[in-house]
Amino acid sequence: MCAGLALPVWADNAADNAPDERSGGDTTVFATGRNAFSFPLATLDDAERARFAVGNSFFRRNWVEAPASTTARDGLGPHFIARSCGGCHVQDGRGAPPERGEPPVALLLRLSVPGVGAKGGVVPEPNYGDQLNNNAIQGVTPEGRVRIGQRPVRGRFADGTPYVLQQPVYRIDRLAYGPLAQGTLVSPRIAPQLAGAGLLEAIPEAEILANAAAQAAAPGPVKGQVNRVWDDFLQAQRIGRFGWKANVGTLAHQTAGAFAGDIGITSAQHPQEACMPAQRDCLAAPHGGRGGAPEIDERTLGDVVFYQATLAPAARRKADDPQVKRGQALFEQAQCSACHRPSYLTGASPLPTMASERLAGQRIWPYTDLLLHDMGEALADGRPDFEASGRQWKTPPLWGIGLIHDVNGHRRLLHDGRANGVLEAVLWHGGEAEASKRLVLAMKKAEREALVRFVESL
Repeated sequence: MCAGLALPVWADNAADNAPDERSGGDTTVFATGRNAFSFPLATLDDAERARFAVGNSFFRRNWVEAPASTTARDGLGPHFIARSCGGCHVQDGRGAPPERGEPPVALLLRLSVPGVGAKGGVVPEPNYGDQLNNNAIQGVTPEGRVRIGQRPVRGRFADGTPYVLQQPVYRIDRLAYGPLAQGTLVSPRIAPQLAGAGLLEAIPEAEILANAAAQAAAPGPVKGQVNRVWDDFLQAQRIGRFGWKANVGTLAHQTAGAFAGDIGITSAQHPQEACMPAQRDCLAAPHGGRGGAPEIDERTLGDVVFYQATLAPAARRKADDPQVKRGQALFEQAQCSACHRPSYLTGASPLPTMASERLAGQRIWPYTDLLLHDMGEALADGRPDFEASGRQWKTPPLWGIGLIHDVNGHRRLLHDGRANGVLEAVLWHGGEAEASKRLVLAMKKAEREALVRFVESL
């Protein structure tokens, strides 16, 4: 949540400022419980629901090592983090940091060295690439082990109530291919929930640019920026909207990249295994594609992308509750909506095969501006990504936050899952959001509870 000294231009628009319980317009599903993030858009027809089911199958089921009799699902690794998309995005939901002593699955460490790489992106670390994979198939050594400690950060609200935050401290050891290059930049990233991703992709780029222009023209510290990134599918620069630094432009690009980086599955966009020159065992490992073909074909990859694009956002809960309404007023007073823009009218998807007509023309309520913001030193990772600086993060959507506990059994938020719940997430805000945080610190206990109740209703 970010702070501004003036209300954003959309705050005067009644349609944008009166939340609808149908978070995804006509596509919304009225669902709670463990499966709340896993339903298809309410508007899909029978043929589209059948394709959704096929994509769901390839999203959830494990890939296996090659060679295998299961030729449609072999090719795991050589290095990997999870054996399936659903291994990180459990129930299509949000990941959490590992318990003490457990290896991370839903949290990965991005790696790079200073400089500008291909297409304006990062420069991969020379021995380990652009992420650390802590698992491997038989005969191949995992790249390394991630260990996470914590350092307490203490503070008090204005009414004297104390709080303790936990600052994560990361350590990488058991490196298989030599030390990390001097100056290596490391950034932890947690797996976000996926419901509503296709609708976010259908927000017109003009709206994202308008957000940046409105903030630039307004007084105050909030000055969001777009991230311009390369997209493998469109073969063009595009405004980023996925990833914690808006470092990915489309769901298709995100999905193909995750198959390659997180599971080790090659595609037409990523035809080579992610083995660095020093990784001789990785380079010698068997390939799952027959006759040099990609391990996931274009049709199957398209089905998985379609599945993610058509996951429906769940409806709001208890929107008429007096405490929720009070929390909404406090949300506005604290200027949270300066960055967490409530509503949009969707347009066409950039890739027309992705149920574009189902996603277009919907009034949605994601609560994000899809812009990068300087969030202060405490949250900085120091790792640029395309045009994002080491202090900037994309404003994450707020819809569905109140269902994360039902779906995934935790309330972990922010890019690395350090915040245990909405209030802790606010307390980690700094930089452009420092003034908003101070307004929340000044709130009374009942006001803080109302603010959290509102956000959890979205």
